[in-house]
Amino acid sequence: MKRLRYIGYAIRVECVLLILLGLFLCAREKGLLPAMAGAGADRESPAVAERESEAGSGEAKEDKKQDYIKWVEFHAPAEMLTAAYRLDVETKNENVHLNWVDLLAYVAAKHGGEFPAGAEKELTEAAQKLRGGETTIGELTKDMQYFPYYRKAYGAILDGFVGEFTIQRQQEDGTLRWENCYGLKAFSPIAKGFYYEDYDDFGVSRSYGYARPHLGHDMMGQIGTPIIAIESGYVEALGWNRYGGWRIGIRSFDKKRYYYYAHLRQNFPYQKALKEGSVVTAGDVIGYMGHTGYSNTENVNNIKVVHLHWGLQLIFDESQKDSNNEIWIDCYQLSRFLYQNRCETRKDEKTKEWNRICEMRDPSVDKYRKN
Repeated sequence: MKRLRYIGYAIRVECVLLILLGLFLCAREKGLLPAMAGAGADRESPAVAERESEAGSGEAKEDKKQDYIKWVEFHAPAEMLTAAYRLDVETKNENVHLNWVDLLAYVAAKHGGEFPAGAEKELTEAAQKLRGGETTIGELTKDMQYFPYYRKAYGAILDGFVGEFTIQRQQEDGTLRWENCYGLKAFSPIAKGFYYEDYDDFGVSRSYGYARPHLGHDMMGQIGTPIIAIESGYVEALGWNRYGGWRIGIRSFDKKRYYYYAHLRQNFPYQKALKEGSVVTAGDVIGYMGHTGYSNTENVNNIKVVHLHWGLQLIFDESQKDSNNEIWIDCYQLSRFLYQNRCETRKDEKTKEWNRICEMRDPSVDKYRKN
């Protein structure tokens, strides 16, 4: 009888554990629990990735500092980004110049970071009141407890995308003329005229090395497709990574964004002149699509599908850069938004390099070089 009672007790304990495990997995799947910020796919830092692989996903030590953002989720659809962007450009020379990040943060603060049906109408109505002088963004958001958080978080993502710049425009006779512009100065990572396919794959599981979610966005195309610098910045990492293969890491000049381009082409992954510390202008060709990676041996094609993996890490404190507290955001909607600005390129048959046709001058590049 004692043996039977013991077996019955053991079965009940096992059932309870299975139920708790099921509830935990369900909660994590629905986003009720935060993902491990350090469990990144195609990590820039092999040391961090291998440390996690050996130690398990592990809980990061509690950070004593509380004066910077620790977590960001970005759910603004491309349609909302486009609507806010157009209002920004339209009002550039009006008495009230609307800031597109302010508008997006306002809607996000109203709905806890979500953008439900009718959100675009709310954005438009708020813009009308602001343009008409009925209110200011400060008055509109003064009772919104979380507006400062969303403004800072969304600013970290988007503040480098829109501004003043000078760019060459091709004329009917084929000549190029410089024009001063205000608008979108960030580019799609895939050059104009090159076909690609993509879908929202953020968070999908990966298993090479250790189990982890996919913290980037994959764009499938052909080997050799020119890869474009999304934003101006400087090369912070260049070389081989066992997860990302040949990869490039570019940091924005304000240091808030780290762009990660991975799985570049075997044998000829980068623009030849590129090196760590190089300054790049948004729209420059920086490398070429391939399928390298998933190997400790350099220059190996172990990725089955040819694609670009690009990721965007937000950095509010330098301690987050290579740590178990990294913040990577879903880039799918950003990729859709940036589709409207694809850089046209041409191939130099002598060097086999692709280069942009129309050069751009970004004031942030000049400022960085002067400093």
